[in-house]
Amino acid sequence: MMKNFSNSPLHNNQTPNHIRDWNNKKFGFLSAVLLRFSLRGYGFCMASLFIFCFGSLFYQLNGGPPNILLDIRQYLGESTYLDDHGPPAPRVLPFPSQVVYNRVGKCGSRTVVILLRLLAERHQFNLVSSDIHNKTRLTKHEQVDLMRNISNIPQPFLYTRHVHFLNFTRFRIEQPVYINIIRDPINRFLSNYFFRRFGDWRGEQNHLIRTPGMKGDERYLDINVCILENYPECSNPRLFYIIPYFCGQHPQCREPGQWALERAKQNVLENFLIVGILEELEDVLLLLERLLPHYFTDVLNIYKSPDYRKMGNMTGTVRKHTPTLEALQVLYHRMRYEYDFYNFIRDQFHLMKKKIGLKSVPRPPSHQASFLRDLSLRTPEPLDEDEELETDLEDDDWLGVCGS
Repeated sequence: MMKNFSNSPLHNNQTPNHIRDWNNKKFGFLSAVLLRFSLRGYGFCMASLFIFCFGSLFYQLNGGPPNILLDIRQYLGESTYLDDHGPPAPRVLPFPSQVVYNRVGKCGSRTVVILLRLLAERHQFNLVSSDIHNKTRLTKHEQVDLMRNISNIPQPFLYTRHVHFLNFTRFRIEQPVYINIIRDPINRFLSNYFFRRFGDWRGEQNHLIRTPGMKGDERYLDINVCILENYPECSNPRLFYIIPYFCGQHPQCREPGQWALERAKQNVLENFLIVGILEELEDVLLLLERLLPHYFTDVLNIYKSPDYRKMGNMTGTVRKHTPTLEALQVLYHRMRYEYDFYNFIRDQFHLMKKKIGLKSVPRPPSHQASFLRDLSLRTPEPLDEDEELETDLEDDDWLGVCGS
């Protein structure tokens, strides 16, 4: 006989207890799970608080939040550049933003300075052209003062002056970028010789203002006599003119010789962005536009414009003529270091043009060395440092810029 357990009172009493036990076990399991998640959440909160405090400490010590906090914020999608870094700089300066043009006299710098005045207004950079024209060599204190004054010009700037190379790093001042232009040494000498006496096409009487102390016999001294009879103006060390602009302020830079030559070459390679040659001025301007676009963009178009051509035609020296072959031979011998340096600059300039894909048209120098035999002429010894006379021998014009 089968028992009906469904109707049994014992079965009816056990069923609620069984369900109650099951519910109790289920509730305990859920409580354990919730407790576990609560501990994890508590740990996460504490860890977050620790990271926040640790990050705040780093923020205060280093002036900004640590990278891990930035990464978390960016991952959560709540971070912006301004949040993490503050507002951007008001202006990003171009590089280089400090340029010095220590222009060599009678090497076309007046042409370049006129162009710079137009470019500074167009491109909004500071152009400072020194009104000191007869002091290329400075004492140590004068060097420091000038370099500090240059460094304090608001950037970007371009500073111009007839001054021998200044080594900023020697005095722990940031070194600017240098640029310059030179020309065939004999042509430069002849241009200076006649310009000092007779000026240029802006007015032949202006030379009287420039050299008021020059007597008539000196003003009309024949160039051949000056060279062949060994007048100081036509002899060394006065003819040793271009190299000191690149050699620097050391007294030995003024003495014609190999030491000054090699030091000038080294400075060109280490400190000058470009040194061009006046005989290829348009290519020089093109390279300046490529290398320093924030200063020289459109310079070639301005240079070729009719309005500028009218101004440029006034810078030519008047009454200039070529000495005899014998006098040229003497000059070439006396200026052999100058020609070594000029040839070095010309080769470096052509190499730079080649690197940017600008072809060079071969042009023979104005005075071929093959035409000039070595005369082995003796030249005067260099003057001592205290005996220098440069006041009226610098070839700067009275308007503060240099002629070509």
